[in-house]
Amino acid sequence: MNMPELPQAVPHSVGLNRPARRLPALACDAHMHIFAPEFAPSPHWPRTPPVARVGDYRQLQQRLGTARCVVVTPSTYGTDNACTLDALRQLGDGARGVAVVDQEVGDAELARLDAQRVRGLRVNFVSPQSWGDTTPQMLQTLARKIAGSGWHIQLFASPEQIVALAPVLQSLPVPLVIDHMGLNDPAVPDTQAQALVLRLLETGHCWVKLSGAYMRSAVHGPGYADTLAWGRALVQASPGQLVWGSDWPHTTETPGTVNDADLVDLLQAYCDSNATMDRILVDNPARLYGFPPA
Repeated sequence: MNMPELPQAVPHSVGLNRPARRLPALACDAHMHIFAPEFAPSPHWPRTPPVARVGDYRQLQQRLGTARCVVVTPSTYGTDNACTLDALRQLGDGARGVAVVDQEVGDAELARLDAQRVRGLRVNFVSPQSWGDTTPQMLQTLARKIAGSGWHIQLFASPEQIVALAPVLQSLPVPLVIDHMGLNDPAVPDTQAQALVLRLLETGHCWVKLSGAYMRSAVHGPGYADTLAWGRALVQASPGQLVWGSDWPHTTETPGTVNDADLVDLLQAYCDSNATMDRILVDNPARLYGFPPA
């Protein structure tokens, strides 16, 4: 049964439709960002960030039917996680965080972040970073610092970078979460990177976020049809090691081009059943981020 349309659009999310399928209770959006003007961007960041507050995001939750979320500190703020921590405070126990820190971070700061429900560190090889270029050594250092904590490393890297990092990724002492489907290009798939990601998933220590499909799609919404082959391959290979994220407010895209309900429908198109979709939305993020089980 089709859900009633929204009376007005959600900020940073076009369209008035809701997802074709009503989502299960405790469904989780495992990748989103909050931007609030009271938190200053890092001096290294070249663009003016959007205004995307917790109240705006709660409207998106109502539209999609999600109850849980993971707030990821964007590169905009460098290693200042204040905006993310403020969002976690507002969102309550239904939210977890992924922080950005430099490799000199100390145990006291990691403990402070943990107490505020941060559960991972993002290491970005793609976007400009406040410390300059990200190195494999930084990735290894941060992984060692959080070993045994229950946290994970979240990796944002291109397919070529993932292949180059293979020896490091295969030996990390913590779980690895690969951002945005590994940035696979549907037009020219990097089969070496795809094979590596599938092997990493098989270990049970690696996860992939089914998010950011629009970043490499040439056909775009509403169907993002060129991403179906890779999305379905991931689901078929390791349905227990996947989570889904909206990537709201979609800062990599032209404003007014992304319909979040379409992104939920795309997840449904990747999945072979409603049970698999529910696993990706509820059970898997509960395991990865430490939410209470459904």
